Amino acid sequence: MTTRSQLFLRDPQWRENRRGTRHQLPTAVQSWTYETGSLTQRLRRTYGNAVKVSVLWQQWQTPFLSEQHRLQIPTHIHALVREVLLHADGKPLILARTVIPADTITFAHSNLAKLGTRPLGEVIFAYPKLARLQLDVCQTQPYAWIADTRELAQIDRPVWGRRTVYGLQHQHLLVSEFFLADSLEI
Repeated sequence: MTTRSQLFLRDPQWRENRRGTRHQLPTAVQSWTYETGSLTQRLRRTYGNAVKVSVLWQQWQTPFLSEQHRLQIPTHIHALVREVLLHADGKPLILARTVIPADTITFAHSNLAKLGTRPLGEVIFAYPKLARLQLDVCQTQPYAWIADTRELAQIDRPVWGRRTVYGLQHQHLLVSEFFLADSLEI
């Protein structure tokens, strides 16, 4: 079996954001899920330059089926998948998974493929025509995470997440972000 993630064993069960979804989420989760700006910038308002990105995994691969559907890419097409942990002062804050089709990387002049430890938000929120096209939400149980990730991110309770399809003009990318316990206390 081909590894598709270093975060979780299988694609989480995402629910499309619909009227009323917001009110079904805990208040702290609502705040993060419906944040319209960069989550990195929001973290920096609390932690300043202590916010760091650790790249857990990055490679070209076939995304999960639901990611392919959201991005409207054929099942045999590879995309760049990047998984990271945002943390500050020893606290794991957000786990993120980004799926970037090759056409989007070409459009962005390879900036999205060469992020290193730079936060994705610093790049995409600089695009003047960035648009949120679709939003999904999920809640994952601790056992859904790969053991190493569960330990690294100190996951011992359900984790809420959001999945956003962003448009950079006519090119799309998908960003899944999972709000760890310490981020919800901000």
